[in-house]
Amino acid sequence: MFAYIVRRLLFIPFVFIGVTVMIVLLMQLLSPAQRAAAFVSSDAQLKNLDAIIEQYGLDEPFHVQYASWVGEALQGNLGFSTASSEPVATTIRKRLPASAELALVSLIPVIGLGIWLGTLAALNRDRAIDQITRVGAIVGWSLPNFVLGIWLLVLFYGGLGDVLRDFAGGAFRLEPGRVSTEVAIQIANGTFPIRTNFLLIDSLLAGRPDVFWDALRHLILPVITLAATSSALIMRVMRSSLLETLSQDYVRTARAKGLRDQIVHFKHARRNALIPVITLAGFTLIFLLNGVVITETVFNYPGLGRWFASAAVALDYPAIMGFTVLTAFIVVVGNLLVDVLYAIVDPRIRYG
Repeated sequence: MFAYIVRRLLFIPFVFIGVTVMIVLLMQLLSPAQRAAAFVSSDAQLKNLDAIIEQYGLDEPFHVQYASWVGEALQGNLGFSTASSEPVATTIRKRLPASAELALVSLIPVIGLGIWLGTLAALNRDRAIDQITRVGAIVGWSLPNFVLGIWLLVLFYGGLGDVLRDFAGGAFRLEPGRVSTEVAIQIANGTFPIRTNFLLIDSLLAGRPDVFWDALRHLILPVITLAATSSALIMRVMRSSLLETLSQDYVRTARAKGLRDQIVHFKHARRNALIPVITLAGFTLIFLLNGVVITETVFNYPGLGRWFASAAVALDYPAIMGFTVLTAFIVVVGNLLVDVLYAIVDPRIRYG
């Protein structure tokens, strides 16, 4: 296993070479002035693009331009993002923890709910609970994120939100954004210290349960939106996989030996049925870490997805390139983690 992981890690640079070559090749479709924007790191440099074109040889052959871009990227200069009015690397460093926090919190109900409902449906095949969960999965998978997100905002930020606030004495409010205005002011003036930019962790480190609750309640609606759609697919895959596993010969043999159904279902059948679910869960996490564009935009959540949406609309090429490189890294590492989880769940799997 260790040798396999080392080989996969050594393969990562070649993936990045392929991705970056493709990016720079696509950049050749742009004019030299537009390509020069990828090397801009301040507003002042935007006024002197001719000097940047000459400095980085953007009118030179492709291999010269590629070497210049890679050289700057290795030094942390991914260009200046007009969508965030700051360097791309700085924007990624600030916004990645926000998207990661949303992704990791969302993954808990996504995987837990999907596996639980899928198992429940498979063990009660064609019964009422199976029919209800299947219909719910179809509805959840078919419902667009932005539609569900808007409904939740209207429901909880509007009418029902007033009822909940009255019931909780004004202490409960579900609203868009990452934190309330009061907490945002504390972060801006340094009253609340930022150590990791994961607000749930920073609030615990600072001993601020009020900030923890504030950040958590801002995650509730986005997490519900993501869980309702993503867990639906995991539930359907889990149900199909478990039904197929329950029909295998070794499961019949286990029952013939007199083992209790609970042991057969959860120790033997479900563990093997989890393998395709792990693949799906791994790619779900990759998708969430890349920044859920629509969900973050609907809830005004300051993560990578919202930034990328703004950058795409504004044709912010440096931001798009930086986001693409980050996506390639997340996909490669995510695939490696999925393969490792395979071996943990199923000891029969061995990597040479």
